[in-house]
Amino acid sequence: MIGMAKPFVGQEEIDAVVNVMKSGMLASGAVVTEFEQAFSDYIGTAAGVASCNGTTALHIALSALDIGEGDKVLTTPFTFIASSNSILFNRATPVFIDIDEDTYLMDPVKLEAYLETHYTPEMKALLVVHLFGLACDMEAIMAIAKRYNLAVIEDCAQSHGALINGKKAGSFGDAACFSFYPTKNMTTGEGGMTLFNDASKADLGRKIANHGRVDQYRHDVLGFNYRMTNIAAAIGLQQLKRLDGFNDLRIRNAGIYAEELSGVAEIQLPFVPEGYKHVFHQFTIALKNIDRTAFQAFLKEHGIGSAVVYPFSMHDQPVYKDRCEYDSLEVASSKAKVVLSLPVHPGLTEQEVLTVCERVKEFCVQQKEARS
Repeated sequence: MIGMAKPFVGQEEIDAVVNVMKSGMLASGAVVTEFEQAFSDYIGTAAGVASCNGTTALHIALSALDIGEGDKVLTTPFTFIASSNSILFNRATPVFIDIDEDTYLMDPVKLEAYLETHYTPEMKALLVVHLFGLACDMEAIMAIAKRYNLAVIEDCAQSHGALINGKKAGSFGDAACFSFYPTKNMTTGEGGMTLFNDASKADLGRKIANHGRVDQYRHDVLGFNYRMTNIAAAIGLQQLKRLDGFNDLRIRNAGIYAEELSGVAEIQLPFVPEGYKHVFHQFTIALKNIDRTAFQAFLKEHGIGSAVVYPFSMHDQPVYKDRCEYDSLEVASSKAKVVLSLPVHPGLTEQEVLTVCERVKEFCVQQKEARS
């Protein structure tokens, strides 16, 4: 089976975990601190706060930036539900802005148009999502945020190592949030990281992640138990050393797809703007005149995994009824009906990627013949 994900854990990760186990210090400690610094240095920010998953990383970011009840946060409707759920956790309201047709990312033109006609003082932040491994247009987004005095949080759960003109995703805004779930570009098993460009905000974030502690039994803010373990951090330190290599393999696999499928009329390939490094957490295509269910069934029959990422625009989720605001979300709704992700992870061989391409082309030919 050519699956959608295959996390790689080598002897170095195993040895690092064994060392932590032998040390007796399994909970959050010096190894976590080392990982926070190493990852912050890699992205290029002032400080990092490790946590137990990417969702807690988002909650920490919004809390540290003082987003609370009655506030509004502008974000994308085309992503995993954790992004906007974190806004609800703080009793704020998600305001959904439609996405760009080619990149599936928040459209800065639509963002500015929405703010021009709907801005209110309750709008306090932008939560942008760098989706599928491609970063948003941060130059345009940061300019808009400055004009409207909005804090900027980057959801980087799918963009570890992505670049915009040589600058890493996660280094632009006030805070950035990463996930280290096993399917991500690097993993700690489960885990998250919130990065800040203001060290004082990182100090507050660290308190929020650890019961609001000043010391063992004094607490000066409301906090949670969001701590990362030394075991997870030990894996993360080794995975960080592999990250660029993992990304190179993802880019290689995406390049094979792009070359082999470029002439297939039934498929819209991923778009990579000039100056951007796409790290292909997902290789997401859009289907034209193809039944997605039948296509997935055909791939499965031939031992190939695929995934619909994402089948709903967020405003269509039942839990968001009466909990969000938006204008037109036409592009997000239409893309949710036609997107399909193909295997692109670094564990694939070149031959396996070519095999996927052969089956994709075979199905498309069959569909074309059926229509004629």
